[in-house]
Amino acid sequence: MVKKKLNRKGKLFFGIIGLIVVVIIATIIFLASGSSKDNKETNDKKTEKPKVEEKIKILDLDSKTRPYAVMINNIKTVWGYQSGVQDAYLVYEIIVEGGYTRLMAVYKDVSLDRIGSVRSSRHYFLDYALENDAIYVHFGWSPQAQSDMSKLGVNNINFMSYSGYTRDRSLGLASEHTAFTTTSNIMEGINYYGYRTTTDEKPLLQYSAKSVNTSNMEGAVPANKVYIEYSSSRSTSFEYDSVNKVYNRFQNNIIHKDYVTGLQYTAKNIITYQVNNYTISGGGKGRQDLENIGSGTGWYISEGYAVPITWEKTSRNSKTIYKHKDGTEIKVNDGNTHIQIQPTDKNLTIE
Repeated sequence: MVKKKLNRKGKLFFGIIGLIVVVIIATIIFLASGSSKDNKETNDKKTEKPKVEEKIKILDLDSKTRPYAVMINNIKTVWGYQSGVQDAYLVYEIIVEGGYTRLMAVYKDVSLDRIGSVRSSRHYFLDYALENDAIYVHFGWSPQAQSDMSKLGVNNINFMSYSGYTRDRSLGLASEHTAFTTTSNIMEGINYYGYRTTTDEKPLLQYSAKSVNTSNMEGAVPANKVYIEYSSSRSTSFEYDSVNKVYNRFQNNIIHKDYVTGLQYTAKNIITYQVNNYTISGGGKGRQDLENIGSGTGWYISEGYAVPITWEKTSRNSKTIYKHKDGTEIKVNDGNTHIQIQPTDKNLTIE
């Protein structure tokens, strides 16, 4: 009897010991599992990449550098010799006398060794230099531009009175088509005149780092080819490159290319609208005036589609505001923009 009791006690003792061992092992496994999970979560946090805010590339929105706008010769004689237009974040094209057009290229935070050729000012281009708070660079001026520059207080560099240019006579062109400048020459001119070099103005346009899907917007139409007539002798057209998502630029159906790079000019965005123009009377040599203060309709074109927009400019130094039909201000894709201001009686084709 005594022996049996000892066996039962022994079994009970060893049973308790076994249970304790099981509990200890389970606790160790649990703690190890939790520690491993914690370590995994910690490692995951360490390896997780921080979210980086997408920034646009065409402009540094944090930059306070003041832009400058250069009048670019666009007579047919200089096609193929123009330089630096691709590096402008904005390019305006507007009618001038003789059915020709001129370009105004707006630059910011770039460094270029050749810009031009530089030609004389026409007074309505001042409105678009002002809306960008840009220093205006030109070679001479019309009487109207000379008068308005003084009235409006436009900071300008006139190469007729400041030698910030060189003539490239190797081109074999008439002298008036051979004046080219550089970023450093322009900056020296800005410092020479003591102009303000910083700006608190926001860019004219609102840019989107992500692709702007215009295909589903109200009134959207495909835009693989765009034809903009300026006169019976001048047209500008664009053809969409769906691979690079830009528009290749043509003038009178001739490839519009850069003299330095040899590459065709392209535009990421096109804004086109029409305003009335007329010839200035009283010996104006056929020079034009523009009824560009007011409002109207136009098109924003990018990435293969065109959408109808409205434009409004309330004064010569105010920004032109571009809106969708629903009244919201447009956002444009990250890239350069060509603003084509066309006469009202000329053809515009989008297809």
